[in-house]
Amino acid sequence: MTQEIETFFDERTWTLSYVLYDSETRDAVVIDPVLDYEPAASKLWTESADELIAYIKGKELRLHYILETHAHADHLSGSQILKEAFPEAKIAIGERITEVQEIFKGVFDLPDAFPTDGSQFDELLEAGETYQAGSLSFDVLAVPGHTPADSAYKFEDAVFSGDALFMPDMGTGRCDFPGGSAEDLYDSVMRLYALPEDTRIFVGHDYMPGGRELAFVATVKEHRENNVALPADRSREDFVSWRKERDSGLSAPKLLFQSVQVNVDAGSLPKQAFLKIPINIFRPQSSDHANLSIEKI
Repeated sequence: MTQEIETFFDERTWTLSYVLYDSETRDAVVIDPVLDYEPAASKLWTESADELIAYIKGKELRLHYILETHAHADHLSGSQILKEAFPEAKIAIGERITEVQEIFKGVFDLPDAFPTDGSQFDELLEAGETYQAGSLSFDVLAVPGHTPADSAYKFEDAVFSGDALFMPDMGTGRCDFPGGSAEDLYDSVMRLYALPEDTRIFVGHDYMPGGRELAFVATVKEHRENNVALPADRSREDFVSWRKERDSGLSAPKLLFQSVQVNVDAGSLPKQAFLKIPINIFRPQSSDHANLSIEKI
């Protein structure tokens, strides 16, 4: 088997999507596809997903899985667009997505009929298990912290970490969303650091700090030695304190509310084509106008 990885970058949301395939058998998976969305006009289009589809068809690949590392809070998932093009492919996510669905069902006041058992997805993946995608084999690694349901996917020496780890000069994902935990993230990253040091970690986003060129992969060794947020010798207590303080000053992602309510539904758009935007879910702890609490953006 010859494993190949093709990378796709969405500049609007800084998101990395991947096509991983066996060049001999043409078996393939997609990881974290994007559906394009412009919030000002509430406009959807499919340029990013179409690029993935064209690549898969051009290579004559057999798509087995559309893998989500978690319910993203910064972009809408393009999984349903991929599913339309490749009906045999399974949309899959970590089994703890049910916890995230339960949390956000309340946040968005979703109808009682909205299921929180993960049944919107074709398959819920169990941490610690190995799955087959034709000739491809991958392990599911639990990496909660950013959300309770984050999973990483390990194909041979390549791990796709989603938002648990960014490039070493960017650090780790944030932990301040409902259900997030800096303590859990520390433990998750340490489990990744226990992998062989030449294991390659492919990240879910890159924000190109300092204007550097796009980067999306670093080894476990590079992270252990150089990750600015969590080198291997940083204590759990120190990291947790730092992460919580840093997250307290971060703004909410621009597409948080649009993304999550679509992504907990396996990338499906609301049947009536309306998105719900809650007010002051992240209410300031104190305000001179507590009953109104309007924030400047």
